Amino acid sequence: MMSARIDGRQRTKAAVLRKLARDLGRDGPIRNLDALYDVLRRDVPGPVEIVWRPGPALGADGPRIAAVLREVAAERGDVTLRD
Repeated sequence: MMSARIDGRQRTKAAVLRKLARDLGRDGPIRNLDALYDVLRRDVPGPVEIVWRPGPALGADGPRIAAVLREVAAERGDVTLRD
């Protein structure tokens, strides 16, 4: 099972996307939320577990990233999002 963990040490959207790319075994970066959706939807083999515990430093970007993660988890039966 592939897994990714966002734990609050990532203080910017760019840092979250870098961490997700690294945890998901991507060679290249994930540059924006559309790319995150595409990578999770098409490029990452399942099963995938994402632990989402961001810190307050993400501000408004936190809910936006979480919305993408929830959308993918709802669309793919083999992607689990845990708080």
